[in-house]
Amino acid sequence: MTKTVIKKDGRKEPFIKEKIVVSAVKSGVPVETARKIAEKIESHPSESIKTQWIRKQVSDELEFHNPEWVQKFLSYDKNIKRLSKYKR
Repeated sequence: MTKTVIKKDGRKEPFIKEKIVVSAVKSGVPVETARKIAEKIESHPSESIKTQWIRKQVSDELEFHNPEWVQKFLSYDKNIKRLSKYKR
């Protein structure tokens, strides 16, 4: 069954693990590490997961691998969210 992501505003969309990979890689994470993190998130048993939970899990994994990646990831994530407000 396909996983669903529940956005902060309540919208639902399909889980796309490549979104995690891309954001992690753009934060300086090697591709293989980014893929492992995304696979770990995807393996969560729940069919629906909240974006806040995903962000926390990715941050925790990045912290474990390299603490410098966390700030870059959070900064990238924040900037993308800010940009998406203007695209609508």
